[in-house]
Amino acid sequence: MTHDEVIAVLDRAEAALARGEGLAGTGFWKAVAAAKRDRAIAEEVAGRVGAIDRGAFENWALITVPATVGTVLMTAGTLGGLALVWWAYSADRPLNGFLLLAGTVVTLVTTHGLAHAVVAAAGGMKVSHWFIGTLKRPQPGVKIDYSTYLLAPAVARARMHAAGAVMSKLVPFFALAPAVVMDAPAWTVSVLVILGIGQIVTDVLWSTKASDWKKYRREMAYR
Repeated sequence: MTHDEVIAVLDRAEAALARGEGLAGTGFWKAVAAAKRDRAIAEEVAGRVGAIDRGAFENWALITVPATVGTVLMTAGTLGGLALVWWAYSADRPLNGFLLLAGTVVTLVTTHGLAHAVVAAAGGMKVSHWFIGTLKRPQPGVKIDYSTYLLAPAVARARMHAAGAVMSKLVPFFALAPAVVMDAPAWTVSVLVILGIGQIVTDVLWSTKASDWKKYRREMAYR
């Protein structure tokens, strides 16, 4: 796609959003792909691409909050999850098992997006919002400002996508050591192992086709 074709696509995308329509059929993402392959185009259109992407996102997302608010909430949630794990150490069986599992699940939910956000910042990208997309997928997510995303190195973009997926795989297995130390019920260890394996299976069957690992591979192709 040439420079002029990219500009024409962005014109169409802006017009579609102004009419209250989505980006389908505008060729927007093909233009974004062309910009990723041409640094000069990327630098010229990054602001427009970011504004268009943000408009489409705001029309789609079910709930959004500013980046600072979301980060504070997710950090507080992580601390709350860790507090449940700490409490489990002083609780008797089987309560310690329930507390450990509850803390692990809370931490699993909150640290996924935080991992994305931390690696995004390290790669020069800015988080603009936290959001819940749909009721079918209620896990909180981070929205990266696409103008900064487009200008970040492809490897940094790929690592940002991978960060949340990797964190989600590690959390259940990290919880195994506390389970052993606090002498939690055997079923607690079993549930943690199943949860960890379930995260891996989900990645293999779904994330590689529609989520973080698909995006990781997509961005690595632009190196």
